[in-house]
This record gives sequence, structure tokens and C-alpha cells, in this order.
Amino acid sequence: MESRIRAFMDIPRMDPGYRPVEERIKDYRAVERQLSHEHIRAQASRCMDCGTPFCHAYGCPLSNVIPEFNSFVHSGRWEQALHLLLSTNPFPEFTGRICPAPCEAACVAGLGGDPVTIRQIEQAIAEMGFERDIIVPRPPRERMPERVAVVGSGPAGLAAADLLNRNGYGVTVFESAPRPGGLLCYGIPDFKMEKWVLERRIHLMREEGVRFETNVTAGVDVSHHYLRSRFHAVVLACGAREPRDLDVRGRELEGIHWAMDFLTQQNMRSAGELVRTEDEIHAQGKKVVVIGGGDTGSDCVGTALRQGAESVELWEIMPRPPEKRSPSTPWPEWPLKLRKTHAHEEGCTVRWAVMTKEIQGLGGRVRGLRAVEVQWEPGSRGGRPAPVERPGTEFLVDADLVILSMGFVGPARGGIVEALSLPLDARGAVNADRNNRTPVPGVFAAGDMNLGQSLVVRAVRDGREAARNAIAYLREGRREMGADRW
Repeated sequence: MESRIRAFMDIPRMDPGYRPVEERIKDYRAVERQLSHEHIRAQASRCMDCGTPFCHAYGCPLSNVIPEFNSFVHSGRWEQALHLLLSTNPFPEFTGRICPAPCEAACVAGLGGDPVTIRQIEQAIAEMGFERDIIVPRPPRERMPERVAVVGSGPAGLAAADLLNRNGYGVTVFESAPRPGGLLCYGIPDFKMEKWVLERRIHLMREEGVRFETNVTAGVDVSHHYLRSRFHAVVLACGAREPRDLDVRGRELEGIHWAMDFLTQQNMRSAGELVRTEDEIHAQGKKVVVIGGGDTGSDCVGTALRQGAESVELWEIMPRPPEKRSPSTPWPEWPLKLRKTHAHEEGCTVRWAVMTKEIQGLGGRVRGLRAVEVQWEPGSRGGRPAPVERPGTEFLVDADLVILSMGFVGPARGGIVEALSLPLDARGAVNADRNNRTPVPGVFAAGDMNLGQSLVVRAVRDGREAARNAIAYLREGRREMGADRW
């Protein structure tokens, strides 16, 4: 392995790339390839070991110590790299696959060239840990008398449960679905992260003492009185499940579905779970329009194409971003620029700056959409920009399946939020303070439920923060009142 001094100049960035379209479109296996260990070591050598590592201090929500683990990988000290990575990130096998890598956007090497392939290096470190049996069950040596309930087993819930358990607290995770994992299990398609990756981690956590109670909806199947009487603290990590709706004529027609319902059903099929025929959403032979151009919309495109859709269009109301970083988002900020996913290359048409005007139907079912091109203009008195229709640009598109993927506006209504009378803030998220504490003593909010819709990596960070704050609360309670806080 050559010296690192000029590696970022002499060694080009290498991305693993994807399996060929004609191959991957026929299955739901992971589309991204993996670099060899030697290629990973070469890519790690490109790290500049800069004086101010913006990747660590600015880019990564978990504050991963990136230059140092790159150095360990470059020198072949994989175990040291793993221990350093796990000190900040409990689930590098997840983030190494599905994180959009804000650390790379803040990489100093990216100022004059290509950033370091940090995400792939992180994934390689994690997989090496499993291959060498370094990542194995390690139950806590001592158990505390207090018990904590975690409601929701998505990224934030798993992160909170992991940290609480490692500190010796008895943890029970309540999940409304048949399998734990939340968004990681039912929202993210297998072609982005195969479910054996999640199942491996869930098995590990079970071996370490975390209990998972599935098919249990907090606030419905178990009351908040039950949670407050059986547990000394409760961490709510139920996600942001309330989807943003489309307020247009024809919205009531059959054949219009939420993105998460569509993705969840396919993940259920892939896992062998039963999908009721009367509720089935399937794209085979259909003309599909996905409204909403974010990551979830891209996942819907990839899923529809694999199901055998006749055609797929992806509509986004925002204008097409520039090919390169916009001056409005200078380094090291997350750049505004065009990002093409693997799904965009698999056979869909993308329309930018398009607003849906009407959904048209026949016999109670959707048959097409009427839309118009828009341009974004500044709001009055310096207000937020707003879309303005461009005259003469209306058009019609045939569609018999419409997927709404326009984001989320807060946690699902009802359930535990309503049972505890938790107030919501202006974003629709649970109104918790900077320490994740809700107005109900001993109840904490974490992840998208607290932050609003965000990245998996930010949900993991907030889950850990909520766990730390719950631990502080329990220790305070023990000092003041003994173990029986409630």
C-alpha cells in the first residue's frame, strides 16, 4: 500500500456501482455492489487527515471519527477501526448501506476533487466485524432494577433500546407490525438493504437481552396506564407516519395509494407475509405515476418497475436541481444538486416542476391526471417561494395507479400520542424539549416523532440521545425517590 501523502491526488475515487439494469430489475436483491478489501484500503488512503475534519465535526450527525478509522483501515487494523466506529455508531451495517453520506459532502478532498468513499468504508468495516466474529452478543454484566419501554422499533427505537440495554436496564420494545425493524423492515426495499442485515442485528440484540413484543400497538393493545405502571420510563419512537395528502379533485378515486402502503406490501411479499387480496396494491401491467421525487418516491419507482409496470413516471413539484453544487449551498453544507438514484436509470420518466391539478377517473377508478408546469417565484414581502403555473403548459397523462410520496407531517394520529395527550409543535412533531422530554414525566420522544421526517442516521442519533436522557432521569429518580419512580 502506497503512502497516504498524495493519495487523494494520485488515487481516483472508486464507487462500487450497481448490478446491470437488465439483471437487477428482475429481482429484489441489493442493487449496489461492494468493493474488495484491497480497494477499500486504497480508498481509505485518500483521506487527507486534515487539521479540521469537517466530515466528523460538521457532516456526520453521529460524529463518527472518520479520519481515524480511515487511517486504521489503510494500515490494515480493521478491529481498531471497528471499535472506533462502534463508539459513535451502533448500526454501521445500516448507515453504510442507506445513508446519503452527508460526511462525504463535507469532505475536504471534495473541494478540489472527489470526496473519500466514506460510506463504503463504513460498510466494509461493519461487515469485517461480523465476518471475524468481533461483533457478537455482549450482554451487560450488571442489571439495573429499572425497566424501560421503547415504543417503535425503527432506527430511533433500536438505537435507544441498544444503549439502554448496554447500560443494564431491562428493555422491552413494542412494535405494532409482525416483525421488528419499523421503517428498516417495511419501508426500505430489499434492493436498498436486504432484510438479513436487519434480522442479524435484531437477533444480536435479543441475545443481549432486549425483548421485542410485536403485533402490539401502544395506546390500543396496551394502554398508557399499563406502560406507566410496569416501566420506569418510556421512550416513544413511533416515527412520522402521517402522510402529506394531495388536495385535488378526484382524490377519492380508487387506485390512489400512499407510498408506504405500497412499499410495505412488497416488503411483506418478499418476506413471505400474507397480503390480503382485497387490499392489494400491485403495479403489474399498469401505468404508474409516483407523485413526489424524494428517496421514498425513488423506492416506489424501483418497486413498480420490478412488479412489471407498463410505464412509470415520477413527478416532482420542485425545479430540476443543477448538475453541480448550487452556490446557495456552499461547502461544507449538504449541496443542492441533481442526484440520480439507481431507480431513475431503470426505466422511468422524471418530470420536474410539475403540479397536479386534477385526478381523472372512470367508473370510480383513476384513469389519468391533469397537471401543469410551474415556476417558483419569491413570496410577497420576502416570504417563502411559491409555485406559479406557467400558462399554456397543462397536459394529461394516462394512469391507473397513482402513488402519493410527498413526505410526512408528523406521527400517526391516535394511539399513544392521543392517549398521553401529547402536544404537537408547528411541524406536527411531538413537542419535546431539547432533552427529548415530553410534558409527561418519564416519557421521551425520539427520532422522526421528535425531529420530524429526517434521515435514518439522524433518527439513530436522536434515539441514542433520548436513551441518554432517559438514563439521566432514572438516575435522578433513584437518588430522589428510589427505584420506584412511578
